[in-house]
Amino acid sequence: MTHLVVPQRLRSGDRVAVVAPSGRVDTSRLDAGVVHLRSWGLEVDVMPSVLAGHERFQYLAADDKARAEDLRNAWLDPQYAAVFCARGGYGVQRMLEYVDVDELVAVPKWFVGFSDITALHEPLNARGLVTLHGPMAAAVEQLETADGRERLRALLFEPETVTDLLAPVGARTVVDGVAEGPLRGGNLAMLASSVGTPTYTPPAGVVVLEDVDEAGYRVDRLLTQLLRAGWFDDVTGVVVGDFSGTQDPGDVIRERLEPLGVPMVEGAAIGHEALNLAVPLGLPVRLDATAVTLIPGGLAGS
Repeated sequence: MTHLVVPQRLRSGDRVAVVAPSGRVDTSRLDAGVVHLRSWGLEVDVMPSVLAGHERFQYLAADDKARAEDLRNAWLDPQYAAVFCARGGYGVQRMLEYVDVDELVAVPKWFVGFSDITALHEPLNARGLVTLHGPMAAAVEQLETADGRERLRALLFEPETVTDLLAPVGARTVVDGVAEGPLRGGNLAMLASSVGTPTYTPPAGVVVLEDVDEAGYRVDRLLTQLLRAGWFDDVTGVVVGDFSGTQDPGDVIRERLEPLGVPMVEGAAIGHEALNLAVPLGLPVRLDATAVTLIPGGLAGS
C-alpha cells in the first residue's frame, strides 16, 4: 500500500518557486499573478527558464532539459516550501524522461498546477504525494476570482478550514450514492495520453475530470480510450469538472460513464473557467453524490 504524504502547510514569510514545465509564459500575466501570491506573505522566486522561450517551438516555455532542471532545482532546494507552475499549455510529457519522480517525492512540498500539469500530478500521486490541482501563477483571471483564490490559499495555509471541496459552487447529481478513496485524475486529454507510458497509473478511488476546447467527439474518444484501457476499473466515484469550449459535453460524458454505475456528479467548478476551485489530488475523500458534497480527509494535521 502506498504511503500517503501530505506536505506541510505554508506560513507567511515562506519562499516559493515558480516553474514552467509546459507552455510559453506571458511576462505581464505572470507578474500580475505573482502579486497575488505575495499578498499572502510569500516570497516568490521565478526560476531561470520560465521566460526563456524555446528556439524552435513557440509553444514551449524553454528547452525540455532546462524546464526539467528548473523543476528539480526548485523542488530540491530547501529554501522553497512550495513549487507553483506558471501555466499549462503543452510540454510536460516531453520532459518527463528527465524527471526523477521518486527523488521529488522524497522531499515533499506543495506542488500547484492543473491542465497539462496533470502529467506530473499522475506519477506524484501514484507514489503517495498529495498535490494541488488549482490556479497557477500566471492564471490571472482565476487568481482574481475571490472564491477560487481563497480556496487555493486555504488549502495551502489553513487546510482544516476546507470542509467541502465542491462548495461554494455545488455540482449536480448524475448517479446517486457515496464513494470513498484517494482523489485522482485531472485533465482528460493528459490522462488518456499517458496510457501505455511509464507514468501510466490507473486510479483506485474517486476521480475528477476536466478539459478545454475538445469537441464532443474528441471527449467521447478520450473517455473511450480510458474505458478500453481499464483506467476506470477501480474507480469508485466520478466528479466531472468544467469542459470549457465544448458544446454540451455532459451528454457524451453521461453516456460513456453512467454505465459504470458509480456515484457521479457533474458541473463542479474545477477546470479552465475563471472560478477554478483547487482540490488536493492523492488525498482520501468522500464523495456523496446524492448530497453533492466532496469531503477531504487527512489535511487538518498537515
